[in-house]
Amino acid sequence: MKAVDANLLDLLKKATQFVVPIYQRVYSWDPSECEQLWKDIVRAGSSDTIGAHFTGSIVYVEKAQGNIAQAEPALIIDGQQRTTTVTLLLAAIAAHLDGLPAAEQEPVDGFAPRKIRGLWLTNEYESGDKFFKLILSQSDNEALKAVVRKDPLPSDNRSRVIANYQYFVAKLKDPKTDLAAVCKGISKLVVVDVHLARGVDNPQLVFEAMNSTGKKLSQADLIRNFVLMDLEPSHQTHLYEGYWFPMEQAFKGTNERRFDEFVRHFLTVRTGTIPRLEDIYDAFKVYVDSQALIGVSCEDVVIDLSRTSAYFVKMALGKETNPQLAMRFVELEQLKAVVVYPFLLRVYEDYEAQKLTTIEFSQLLDAVISYLFRRTICRVPTNSLRSTFAALASQMVPGAYVEAIWGRFLTLDSYKRFPDDEEFAKHLRDENLYGLQRAPYFFTKMENDSHKEPISIGDYSIEHVMPQNEKLSPAWQAMLGADWRDVQSRLLHTLGNLTLTGYNPELSDKPFIDKRDMAGGFKDSHLQLNKDLAELDTWNETEIVKRAERLAQQAVRLWKRPSLSPEVLADYRVQFKQEQGFDWSVAHEILSLIPEGRWTGYYYLGEAIGTSAQAVANHVSKCTLCAHPYRVLTWDGRIAEGFAWTDPDDTRDPQTVLESEGLVFTDGCADPDAKLAAEDLTALIEEVA
Repeated sequence: MKAVDANLLDLLKKATQFVVPIYQRVYSWDPSECEQLWKDIVRAGSSDTIGAHFTGSIVYVEKAQGNIAQAEPALIIDGQQRTTTVTLLLAAIAAHLDGLPAAEQEPVDGFAPRKIRGLWLTNEYESGDKFFKLILSQSDNEALKAVVRKDPLPSDNRSRVIANYQYFVAKLKDPKTDLAAVCKGISKLVVVDVHLARGVDNPQLVFEAMNSTGKKLSQADLIRNFVLMDLEPSHQTHLYEGYWFPMEQAFKGTNERRFDEFVRHFLTVRTGTIPRLEDIYDAFKVYVDSQALIGVSCEDVVIDLSRTSAYFVKMALGKETNPQLAMRFVELEQLKAVVVYPFLLRVYEDYEAQKLTTIEFSQLLDAVISYLFRRTICRVPTNSLRSTFAALASQMVPGAYVEAIWGRFLTLDSYKRFPDDEEFAKHLRDENLYGLQRAPYFFTKMENDSHKEPISIGDYSIEHVMPQNEKLSPAWQAMLGADWRDVQSRLLHTLGNLTLTGYNPELSDKPFIDKRDMAGGFKDSHLQLNKDLAELDTWNETEIVKRAERLAQQAVRLWKRPSLSPEVLADYRVQFKQEQGFDWSVAHEILSLIPEGRWTGYYYLGEAIGTSAQAVANHVSKCTLCAHPYRVLTWDGRIAEGFAWTDPDDTRDPQTVLESEGLVFTDGCADPDAKLAAEDLTALIEEVA
């Protein structure tokens, strides 16, 4: 590797051609970045004391054996954004000078239109692509060619090349612009010229080390460069056009951020380990290296990634063509159930291989949806879901797909449990459903249970039959009875008192009879959820409770819990016996995340993971995997009586250790404001997830 300081214009002059490899991301500088470059150039050109302005690095690798002085293009692996932007500015200057009187067309020696184009933009005596000093990738290239040739700009091209070129054109037309200062400033631009030798230097390692400035690359960008960068150009093109580009296109636009999510799921399925979002690239490299040891090439991994991405796109991005599966995938997205995809990617792979039928796949999806939604309604902590579904991917039994997964669901207990009908119905009847994030999903599915033509929740809002207004009208007070305040307080946001309507403002706080009989009221509604309301003459606690029970039973049927015979279930309990012991992995992760200066109690940790305070105390006192056990105190913030380190040679005083971390004690009790309760502990692990 050779790295030297170089004047950017000299580098462009000496280079035969720079080519941006086909796999590189498109040109993406925005107006703010162009403006910053413009200001830097004008400042450098306006001052005689500034001899040079450093503008980053240009890292390139020879396309074949040779060097930049020879007639072989160089592949840019870092610096394409600034190189392209300076090229656009040079093209804009040349076009602007073309329109000036002949005497004004060279404001600074060397900056005449023909010299700008001949020295820094084109190879004057070449034709075709060889004519251009810089070749970009994809749609950017046609836009850049038009700019350099001064052709009409394509109107249907959305490349940033055109927008940024027009930005510089407008700047140069501004009467306040000192054209000479701009030209002088460009001539002072200096870069680090980094020339890599193919087959000798590792372009990816250099790229990673130098990619600390400019636009931050996504994990997907880094992975793409990793798998394609060091390949021969023809091989790059084959792998990029055949596999990577189609996969990337499926995630373009608003779904771009989900590509990183998909790769995380892919790695979870293939390795059995869940990488952190910020570590996906590193985890991918480790996976590729591990595959190479068993004879699987990087190209094979890319092909596998591309094929698997098609399953994710169908499930998560709405591209499934089978209507039975599509409607269930929509539900999973409505539930924001990203944790299920490592499991479902494996299932879809087997579905494509015809190892299970559409009916079986639908039954599995129904169980997954019910499991997730019942747990949401029953307020079961979600911190175990990611590991639960990651494990399910390795627990499928070919030939007994549905039964095996049902058996696994039904043998989960404690904080991983599948709530039964009684628990589910009770929470539906009694809990505040109005404040539930999934309430729109719930009511839409309840309503569509009896519709051949499904409705969309977007056309309706959730209506309180008994109004929310604390100052209920005399009519409402009379209907609810003497205890109307208590009835409203207890039942206002519960299932029995909620429905859907398209006339929420019109219904407002009106008396029940008015809500029933008015235009757009319950009698006038075509929604099934309002049919029972249309037949009532009164709305009080009795009717609210009766309606809640009826709707809860409907929900129990809709979000059905799987059922197996006692004999079959007993067999699965034996089969999964090795996993029936309490899983302390969540506790270990929580303890590793408690920051210095904070504490929790045995009770709170037990509540967060679904066990007792005593069980937590017993485990923490003996487990060598528990990080920071001294940060777990009694409920009132005291060091537990008999606390001992797992290392018998450790004689430190736990309170002294905690105080050294910033925790304040008063009369032997830790600062209560530094306490992490169960919900705080759950939040810690969900932030990591």
